Amino acid sequence: MTRSRSPSPQATRVLRALAADPARWRYGYDLATEVHLKSGSLYPILIRLADRELLETSWEQGPPGRPARHLYRLTPTGREYVAALDVARVERSVPRRRWGLSGA
Repeated sequence: MTRSRSPSPQATRVLRALAADPARWRYGYDLATEVHLKSGSLYPILIRLADRELLETSWEQGPPGRPARHLYRLTPTGREYVAALDVARVERSVPRRRWGLSGA
């Protein structure tokens, strides 16, 4: 069963940051700085997005004596997902006309 729940505001910020340049690989630290999230919040979001196949991940070998770094970028599915989020946001912001009975 797939979940259709909308993402949290924090996950939405991460997705939009990645969507700004979807082909570019991003480090978690850079994303954390940009979206103002601590690592304890950011990395679980990145893991969930990768599990949902919205992100692809890669390891980059660091300089000698430094650990490898994880990189992230949107998949084509992730790009479509972000586009759909933006469409849904615009649709929700348009005032809806209420149809009612006019006075008798």
